[in-house]
Amino acid sequence: MRKLIVFLLAGLAFVIMAPVAHADQPGRHPAYLHALTDLRHARAHLERRGGDSQVKWDERVAIAEIDAAISEIKLASIDDGKGLGDHPPVDAHLDWGGRMHRARELLDSAHRDVKQEEDNERTRGLQVRALRHIDAAVNFVDQGMAAARR
Repeated sequence: MRKLIVFLLAGLAFVIMAPVAHADQPGRHPAYLHALTDLRHARAHLERRGGDSQVKWDERVAIAEIDAAISEIKLASIDDGKGLGDHPPVDAHLDWGGRMHRARELLDSAHRDVKQEEDNERTRGLQVRALRHIDAAVNFVDQGMAAARR
């Protein structure tokens, strides 16, 4: 009887502790987590603080596409629990053109991360939609960079 109780308690302890042991380990899709960081960082580069009147439609649309890509990744059950404001700091020395170029680099990095092979059939559609949103954001950032050069 004592052995049975010890065995049951050990089993219970294992069931309780197993999720805790894996809490700090990266998930099955660490590339998606990296993409979320890059997307939030790219978004921060495109945001103009204080309701700047110079914000153009393409910047707002690019930000909306980035937000949609973040949502798709989170729907794929890849959620790091961080908000849109949780990103590396934006380089204060970059001018607006430099910020757009940096946002473009971050979007390219996020695209590469999200594009990695997906073995879960359920999340493949979400992956495709996230890539479409990232590509749309890239297109709007490219338009913004072309407008800034004029």
